Amino acid sequence: MIRCAIYTRKSSEEGLDQDFNSLDAQREACASYIASQKAEGWRLLPDRYDDGGVSGGTLERPALQRLIADMADGRVDLVVVYKVDLVVVYKIDRLTRSLADFAKLVERFDAAGASFVSVTQAFNTATSMGRLTLNVLLSFAQFQREVTAERIRDKIAASKKKGLWMGGQVPLGYDVIDRALVVNAAEAEVVRTLFETYLAVGTVPALESEADRRALRTKPRRSVDGSLTHGVTFTRGRLRHLLTNPN
Repeated sequence: MIRCAIYTRKSSEEGLDQDFNSLDAQREACASYIASQKAEGWRLLPDRYDDGGVSGGTLERPALQRLIADMADGRVDLVVVYKVDLVVVYKIDRLTRSLADFAKLVERFDAAGASFVSVTQAFNTATSMGRLTLNVLLSFAQFQREVTAERIRDKIAASKKKGLWMGGQVPLGYDVIDRALVVNAAEAEVVRTLFETYLAVGTVPALESEADRRALRTKPRRSVDGSLTHGVTFTRGRLRHLLTNPN
């Protein structure tokens, strides 16, 4: 008898509150596949290993770590005792999108005497050809992930060149209006004063003292709940950041 565990994953939490969500669909497809292999001695184990809202770019996933531990220990709780022989996934990128992480997982599967099968891709790690196919597919999956990341970085850089604000704390001297940075005249004068004073005094500690003497303050911030936090005195760290910030 081959005891099978199903692992499912979804990167975002969108739709997970539905009665039948993506994780349920993956599990149903895997359960049907396991049932079709009943003649081969496959049996579905009852425990669920679902990681909802977790990226495939890391192995630090609660359900995955629990699955690995169950494979290593051969036990789940005091009521049901079993060893996982086969891990079933809907698609290879549900398990991982990193070739390096896949190699680590295969080592752990081997140590536990387990292998895994992808329902939508006809292979498993029990054969050398299956491992070769998996490595090729994971190479493409990793390539796709890296290309997507590069595309996002390029888009953010292009948006910044056009003056669009891409999030984060708004720097002193600017306000954000319609996703664009607009000069705040009063704050811009504070920035100019700080640079001019630094050129005159020559050191950050002296600038800190002078900024304190002139009662210069940082930018007021509005918190998530809408409350306004007034500006505070400039510390040496804040001054160094302002003086060296290329933006």
